[in-house]
Amino acid sequence: AYQLAQKRHLKVKGVLVTNPSNPLGTTMSRNELNLLVNFITEKNIHLISDEIYSGTVFSSPGFVSIMEILKDRNCENTEVWNRVHIVYSLSKDLGLPGFRVGAIYSNDDTVVAAATKMSSFGLVSSQTQYLLSALLSDKKFAQNYISENKKRLKQRHRKLVSGLEKAGISCLKSNAGLFCWVDMRHLLSSNTFEAEMELWKKIVYDVKLNISPGSSCHCTEPGWFRVCFANMSEDTLKLSMQRLKAFVDSITTTLHNQSNHQSIKNSRRRSFTKWVFRLSFDDPMTGER
Repeated sequence: AYQLAQKRHLKVKGVLVTNPSNPLGTTMSRNELNLLVNFITEKNIHLISDEIYSGTVFSSPGFVSIMEILKDRNCENTEVWNRVHIVYSLSKDLGLPGFRVGAIYSNDDTVVAAATKMSSFGLVSSQTQYLLSALLSDKKFAQNYISENKKRLKQRHRKLVSGLEKAGISCLKSNAGLFCWVDMRHLLSSNTFEAEMELWKKIVYDVKLNISPGSSCHCTEPGWFRVCFANMSEDTLKLSMQRLKAFVDSITTTLHNQSNHQSIKNSRRRSFTKWVFRLSFDDPMTGER
């Protein structure tokens, strides 16, 4: 991406990553994070780490913040220390998207000053601040909430993956987030993003499920979809999987019938071709070739 930007004469000022990843639902390893720090150090650019899903990691490997990497490398009071910034929100981990409360953690005074000025256009109400301060001050409740949330996410994730497998659909292996990265490439009518949108519309209008096509997440390969599993009841999830399985079965049957029909057509075409071939090379007088 950096080299491509240079070819387009664009000045790269930073790298933006989401850890855990949205839409993949995977966490970055220490090795990957170290590579990122090496990269921004070499290029003398910034790194913005969006860690909004950090509290949703429900299985190994665990979550590692970019700030842990900087401390392990003793980067305090260095230039790179001031070029790494973390953004976070209470929307995902605590399920409070309507509160519109987010945070920026940075050691750069200029970034903090700019963020402070910008915050005046989106101030959090006094009532919201009071409620959240009371909630977060109860450390026992907060820890229990996060722990129970992870447990439920793991159970729900398992049910979604199992339901999709029964429908003949696989997922990228993940360990975090509120969603799965689902492989539906085999259901496309062609290997194009037009076919992906066609499949997405069928799922929305016929199956009545709202999922995100990979193209909306800037995926470079058609046929991948992001499916959320944490925004519905278990009964709704079960019904969703039943509908999806019925839909996949209908597509598979259609494709199978089309394949059989095409095979019969091809067989007839081959037979006709052989007949014409023999007719062309047979001696009409002697019946010999």
